[in-house]
Amino acid sequence: MLNYFPKYFTNKAILLYFIALLAVTFVFFSRSMNVLWVVFGIVEVAGFFYFSNLLTRKWSDLSEKTFRKRLMYTSAVIRIVWVVFSYFFYMAMTGQPFEFDAADSMFYDSLGKFGSNLISNGNFNFYTEFDRYSGGLNISDTGYPIYLSFIYFFTGNSMFVVFVIKAIISAWTCVFVYKLAVRNFGEHTGRMAAILCMLMPNLIIYCSLHLKEVEMVFLSVVFIEKTDYLIRSKNLTFRRIAVPLLVAIVLFSFRTVLGATALFALLTALLFSTQRILGFGQRLIIGLWVVVAIIYFMGGRISTEIEHVWADRATNQKSTLEWRAQRQGGNMLADRAGAAIFAPAIFIIPIPTMVNIPGQENQQLIHGGNFVKDILAFFLVFFFISVIRNNKWRDFSLIEAFFVGYLVILAFSAFAQSERYHQPVLPFYMMFAAYGISQATNKTKFYFNWYMVGLFLVILAWNWFKLAGRGLA
Repeated sequence: MLNYFPKYFTNKAILLYFIALLAVTFVFFSRSMNVLWVVFGIVEVAGFFYFSNLLTRKWSDLSEKTFRKRLMYTSAVIRIVWVVFSYFFYMAMTGQPFEFDAADSMFYDSLGKFGSNLISNGNFNFYTEFDRYSGGLNISDTGYPIYLSFIYFFTGNSMFVVFVIKAIISAWTCVFVYKLAVRNFGEHTGRMAAILCMLMPNLIIYCSLHLKEVEMVFLSVVFIEKTDYLIRSKNLTFRRIAVPLLVAIVLFSFRTVLGATALFALLTALLFSTQRILGFGQRLIIGLWVVVAIIYFMGGRISTEIEHVWADRATNQKSTLEWRAQRQGGNMLADRAGAAIFAPAIFIIPIPTMVNIPGQENQQLIHGGNFVKDILAFFLVFFFISVIRNNKWRDFSLIEAFFVGYLVILAFSAFAQSERYHQPVLPFYMMFAAYGISQATNKTKFYFNWYMVGLFLVILAWNWFKLAGRGLA
């Protein structure tokens, strides 16, 4: 079992990135990316793979206490440095501390300021006031604005403080990933998973975006870690049971399907975890608490929102893809996609955008991170093959159910291709990939080389698709 990310894979991944970038640039030269986005991509890809090899080796012999401190400190420094840089970068590029095409960020900012005024006036009726202010707001859109309102109230509406807090929360997420991965896969894999999360460009970049993804990722990881601790604990207490259930309820205030997936994962673990992990008495007690929580909390607006999501499942994706195909500047080929394509490819989408498309600066900025994810998809698939072949999948049923359940919902939604909506399961992606890396052998190298050939062709085809659908190829 490997306790580091071998150079064989990391060097080839960096090489493939440059080959793909050069090929796309050559084939679609008239639509080649701005040099600025190329630099971002090189830093994201080369930085991730170089340091993932270096640090998984250097930190493998550290004591547990030292490793945790170094993980938290380094993760926080990386993210805070990015927050400071990106704050001035976005100011220079857009004239405000928001990313490109920042409609959602500006909406949350306005809600946060409105909520801060409510607190100043002693009015804490957030749900009603937000609903009135915005002209209609779901429960799943209120969690982040409420959280933001309190930060704005205490900091004088400081966006920069919000970003710094995001950086610290994201760094803390890496520590929770380490704890969860060690408990399930062992110390060496846990360290590798934590380092991959620490370096993952997509997790870093979102620390400077005024969106709720950083907090959702944190809550998702905390829920799974605390639930995993609960089902593996021999001593059940009220606190150990209550914490994951409360976190699940909070998830509903950030995204409806995320809260539903959390409860689905917990119920799946109760049903399928092995007797060695979860005894009959524990299943019964935890199960009763879950049923009570569902009955108590799932009434009213949350229940209504779940019903709406379920009712729209068949038409939501189709109508959105048709709109994207027909709108001005949209992709005329978009309506030819759908769940039949998204579901088999859900582990590797979104494919990196390496061409210049007006209005897609965000996608070009993060294209290196998406490439990193596509490389790790090989080891992710290797993880599932390994645990199924060795009949060990039930040992990790909680994490698997949350990961697969959310991605299945995403594949049948209107946001399957949106990188933003993949964020909540990205830490578990890193965790499974780390396990796949730890199981790598010489035979793995053979399949990895063929995978890279396939990925190169997919990247080329995807960038052609993005241009052809807009009449730019």
